[in-house]
Amino acid sequence: MEKIYDFKALTSKGKELDFAQFEGKVLLIVNTASKCGFTPQFAGLEALNQKYKDKGLVVIGFPCNQFASQDPGSDSEIEGFCQLNYGVTFQIMKKINVNGNDAHPIFKYLKSQTKGLLGSAIKWNFTKFLVSKDGETIKRYAPTTKPEKLEKDIESML
Repeated sequence: MEKIYDFKALTSKGKELDFAQFEGKVLLIVNTASKCGFTPQFAGLEALNQKYKDKGLVVIGFPCNQFASQDPGSDSEIEGFCQLNYGVTFQIMKKINVNGNDAHPIFKYLKSQTKGLLGSAIKWNFTKFLVSKDGETIKRYAPTTKPEKLEKDIESML
């Protein structure tokens, strides 16, 4: 059976990131956008990253331009925006699709493990997936769910 640790993805700098290295850690995977009404959630995601990274939380942002073209920039522009405007230090990945036939395999997997309001399809930017240390439990949160609302669940998984 597939697990999140079986996947690889490219960082915003084009380097391969093997998710096997995150076994034993809690993952918070988010599809992000830099021109969205929810973009200020980057600050909340970074706050969670700072608070829990030493306890085993790994936050990973996957930019996506599928929703109203709200992340049109290049990978380096997106990463620079996140760092400059929100002080993001967590990993920003290469821009991907999260829905459709060319959705990234990680998001195909995450969607197959959880259901949202529109079945498995991702509705909008800043859909969040919290993956337990063993990779077994995956919780999905709506774009409107503020990052700080995930704290209790993060703490219970750590």
